[in-house]
Amino acid sequence: MKSRSNHQRRWIGLGGAVVVAAAVGACSLVDLPGTGEAANVFTLSPKSTFVPNLPQVGWQLVVEVPVAAGGLATPRIAVKTKPLEIQYYANAQWSEAAPQMVQTLLVESFENTGKIVAVGRQAIGLRSDYNLTSELREFQAEYLDGKAIPAARVRINVKIIKQPRREIIASTTFEQIVPAASTSMSDVVAAFDDALGKVIRRIVEWTLTTAA
Repeated sequence: MKSRSNHQRRWIGLGGAVVVAAAVGACSLVDLPGTGEAANVFTLSPKSTFVPNLPQVGWQLVVEVPVAAGGLATPRIAVKTKPLEIQYYANAQWSEAAPQMVQTLLVESFENTGKIVAVGRQAIGLRSDYNLTSELREFQAEYLDGKAIPAARVRINVKIIKQPRREIIASTTFEQIVPAASTSMSDVVAAFDDALGKVIRRIVEWTLTTAA
């Protein structure tokens, strides 16, 4: 189908939700002002419990905004029914774009350990000893392998960068898949919270232990 912009666009129904198909060469549809229902806004929680033997460190850390592909760098909640196709839940979104939300939760989780002198974002101008860079590689619900109930999948690659020379001293990837209790949006978000929480906990513990 051709349009004036020559972009391909299509709407797909998924269960009771309407989702946007994001394919190679296609651009996202933009909702018209004043149309549709208001989106339900969801957020996820930082971690506050960690292994008891975390080291006390005397250095400062900057947590950079995670890099993410365009399909994940959005407040919209991504879902996959096919391996190469990203769609989005209708009338539901994160409180901010997924990379910024993950950065916020990482900073709060590091603070909650009580084991680090200072941690913050690049924006506050903190002079750091280390920077934590990351790539948000998976952050979606998945209806794959013919399953009727989705699972939240989170995969983040992280690197510890020693300042001021920006030397990579360690790199690893953490992944977690958590099945939702049902297809309801609240249960899907709860699965995201569990999956991301487990990944964040491992990132915090790994960073403090490795850089120490």
